[in-house]
Amino acid sequence: MKSLQSTRIESIDILRGLVMVIMALDHVRDYYHINAFFDNYPENLESTNFALFGTRFITHFCAPVFIFLAGTSAFLYGQKKSKAQLSKFLITRGLWLIFVEIFINNFLWWFDISFGFTNLQVIWAIGICMIALGLLIYLPKRVILALGLFIIIGHNTLDGFVREGESIGSIIWYFLHQSNGFALGNNRYIWFSYPVLPWIGVISLGYCFGQLYKKEISLKVRRKWLLYCGFTAIVLFLILRGFNVYGDLVPWAYQESTEKTIISFFNATKYPPSLIFILMTLGPALLFLYFIENIKTKITNFLLVFGRVPFFYYILHIFVIHIGAFIGLLLTGRDWKLMILNNETMSTGALKGYGYSLFTVYIIWIIIVLILYPICKKYMIYKLNNKDKWWLSYL
Repeated sequence: MKSLQSTRIESIDILRGLVMVIMALDHVRDYYHINAFFDNYPENLESTNFALFGTRFITHFCAPVFIFLAGTSAFLYGQKKSKAQLSKFLITRGLWLIFVEIFINNFLWWFDISFGFTNLQVIWAIGICMIALGLLIYLPKRVILALGLFIIIGHNTLDGFVREGESIGSIIWYFLHQSNGFALGNNRYIWFSYPVLPWIGVISLGYCFGQLYKKEISLKVRRKWLLYCGFTAIVLFLILRGFNVYGDLVPWAYQESTEKTIISFFNATKYPPSLIFILMTLGPALLFLYFIENIKTKITNFLLVFGRVPFFYYILHIFVIHIGAFIGLLLTGRDWKLMILNNETMSTGALKGYGYSLFTVYIIWIIIVLILYPICKKYMIYKLNNKDKWWLSYL
């Protein structure tokens, strides 16, 4: 990629690109798998299997890796900025992401012009985390590191604290640590899919992790820390999960078959992300960074494109996936309006029986990623050739 030179760190962008591509698989499954809108859930031990759960499991890496690397990117961006400049950028970008989640991303997910259901997902969480990080960066890095570790390790002690109802206290708790929602008037509902407290810990840890990529840190030292931290996270995951000691809302248990038992073991809590979930995902991600540094192939160049325009890709892939679902309904002779996911469509069960096999889901996923690649590449080149345009840093 001689014509696409960038000062960005390629291994980080490759990892980010990989999780972005994998993320699309989960979202394609959401829209295309048979009865995915109802009871065909990968985590349902009554009906799942290795293939379905595995399809979901590999996408678990996406949110923690993306938020962790958002912190790393913030650190690297701040190397050439003052603390005040970095803080302003993080806070304003965080506010922008919150706006995008509520008014753009929610529309793309549902195509419901009434905005009857607002689901606050990963873009929302990143926005809140950036605002929090924009304030935290004034603290010493050791304090930020300690705070991040304290949140990630300790937040599961709060699992037993459960709120119900729509009081201010309950809504604040949904915002922080309990995936739940509340009604906003008679026809609107707000749901906190990504309670933000543990994610603030993840982005804080990612920010401190960025120090390993400072110019004065040698490759040997960085790879040593990547190897050490990656293996340590995996070992801790196996110990804590294996003994059901601590770290997850739902302990694993022996099931009627070996297949279901293995699924139970790896079915860690994502909403909010448990300590087990974070160790299970970030550990292998750090090992990936250890192995991928200085490796250049056609595959890494392919992933690099998505990793350099992640926000653009995220918004675009939701739009393309949803439009594709409309086309699928038309081609199969069903009413395309069923894919306008408003309260009526979802409550009446009109999409019962809709969807395709898991094999077809994978084919659709590959096609959509290949469609998005040239568009994202053109945008990446545009960004590289227009670094003076400040607004591009928000896209």
